[in-house]
Amino acid sequence: MAPHQVADYDDTLIPKEPVPFHGKTFIKTEPIPPTAQQNEQKPQRNWLMGEKAFKTSMPHHQGIKALWETKWKFPCTKSVYPFHDGAYEDFAPVFEHLIAHDINDGTSPEYTRAFFPVTEELEAAGDAAVQQGQAEKASELYLRAACVLRIARFPYISAHVSQQEDPDKWRAWEWQKKVYMKAAGQLWEPSPVVEVDIPHVYAANNDLGLSIPAYHGKPVQECPVVILLTGLDGYRPDNTVRCNEFLARGWACVVLEIPGTADCPADPSDPAASERLWDSLFSWMRTSVLQKFDMARVLCWGLSAGGYHAIRIAHTHAAQLAGVVAQGAGSHYFFDREWIEYAEGHEYPFKLAPAMARKHGFDSVEEYKEKVQGRFSLLANGLLDPQGGSARLLLVNGMQDGLMPIEDSMLLFEHGSPKEARFFAAALHMGYPLANSAVYPWMEQVVASVVDKA
Repeated sequence: MAPHQVADYDDTLIPKEPVPFHGKTFIKTEPIPPTAQQNEQKPQRNWLMGEKAFKTSMPHHQGIKALWETKWKFPCTKSVYPFHDGAYEDFAPVFEHLIAHDINDGTSPEYTRAFFPVTEELEAAGDAAVQQGQAEKASELYLRAACVLRIARFPYISAHVSQQEDPDKWRAWEWQKKVYMKAAGQLWEPSPVVEVDIPHVYAANNDLGLSIPAYHGKPVQECPVVILLTGLDGYRPDNTVRCNEFLARGWACVVLEIPGTADCPADPSDPAASERLWDSLFSWMRTSVLQKFDMARVLCWGLSAGGYHAIRIAHTHAAQLAGVVAQGAGSHYFFDREWIEYAEGHEYPFKLAPAMARKHGFDSVEEYKEKVQGRFSLLANGLLDPQGGSARLLLVNGMQDGLMPIEDSMLLFEHGSPKEARFFAAALHMGYPLANSAVYPWMEQVVASVVDKA
């Protein structure tokens, strides 16, 4: 096992003719666009998190000093999300610099570059430890450097836009992958992950490239496998703990980013790009000569923004999945204009809408607010009521989630086949810190419940 395992913590629709979709038939629906008068008269929704919480802007949005002192400093001292694998002593001087120089914009080059000097020091110290034969110390230093770079590249990067628009954040991402694999790929025995490029055999013209970069955990024999779909800002190098949990249970894992984030080649503006991605993934899993997967025991776990794609894949590829976990997932109401506007003041460390707009392929926040629900809502596009139902699906979240409304998980109980859920009262996004205590036992039960064919 690898070291340093620190836990993270009513729209009116017009039915149209049925259309075939990946071997199933879905009812294609189209939202009726509201008139300007209807928009003006549209009553505010009574969100389950409560009006006060919904309309409150959290204090960390008042600038970098507030972000550090009211939201990030405490988890940094405990090395928990988003500072897992990190050390407080690496971050304190960086935030002192940011505060002293009044650098409040997390998307600015000045913010990102402020993390580079300490990264250089940590990587150099790790290299020296390797030369001295101190593998454990080197691994710790490399992981600390990777954590610093994780915060440097916040809140969002994508191969579709960041290389050109934000080269500093892209540099931080490429650097993070390199320094992480210095530990995971060279010092850990056994390593929880290896890098693999999956052929994107179903790529379309607007998809970026013909391969899908992924991390792959590799037990020595045929075994169940977990497809881990990452979120808006947590990517492949940020999931060591989960990969180790899978390997400890004798399961393989495949970790990859979702459309519109990091290295994912899928066209972020095309909802169907998600299905092309999974078609290519399953094709590789069935035919891989490097690893034999137990294709009767394939699980999928989607995290945060990845939860949307977990719900989606549970419906579009149900026959190929034994079970799916959608944690902190959006499905329909997350794309509501009112929700988008007020979520800007909720628990995300920076502004959420600009990152989500780019992640979904929109050029502006206003275009995102206007068009995203009609284009990406799983309800509006008829994906929640497939013939044959969905794969077994567990929905997990906090009842006070201010990023992905709990309504989006509850909505699924009104559609399709029966679902399962574990919601945590008073918990915020993802249902932390208790959520994982519900997920792993459920996954174990699903794997054990699959009956081998004679």
